[in-house]
Amino acid sequence: MQYTTTFLRVTLGVALLLGAVGCQRADEEEYLTERQVENRRLREARDKAREAKKKAGDLPAPPDVAAPPADAKTTASGLAYKVLQPGKGTRHPKATETVEVHYTGWMTNGSMFDSSVKRGTPASFPLNGVIKGWTEGLQLMVEGEKTRFWIPAGLAYGETPSRPGGPSGMLVFDVELLAIK
Repeated sequence: MQYTTTFLRVTLGVALLLGAVGCQRADEEEYLTERQVENRRLREARDKAREAKKKAGDLPAPPDVAAPPADAKTTASGLAYKVLQPGKGTRHPKATETVEVHYTGWMTNGSMFDSSVKRGTPASFPLNGVIKGWTEGLQLMVEGEKTRFWIPAGLAYGETPSRPGGPSGMLVFDVELLAIK
């Protein structure tokens, strides 16, 4: 009988000990889960704030972003353009020259996808090293001129984006030719 009582006490003690360990482990798992949930919330809030900051800095699309207006000129290739601000220069860049520009680009749905204006730093590149629509269009400009271009997909990046979220289809650019180098 004493053996049975001792056995029951030991068994009860082990059960209580295991129960306590089990509870502690369950609490740790619950804590980790809460911590993981909190980390996820923080990540989501940080991503949302980053996206809002990015969108807040977007320059609004022009009202004629969906299609060129009636007063826009169109070249034989289908490039449409409209001078927004005349330039003071007389020389047009050649395709083999380097140009310095400020620009902003939108898709026809109004979403901005790139802007040197937003970055606050002009872009400089060889004119024959960019999309065909830019190579053709910038040769029509003079220094100091600001022009809006409606570049058909065939003169830009095509109908499907080359990277997820990248621009495609007809693109609209406001370009200011700062210098021909």
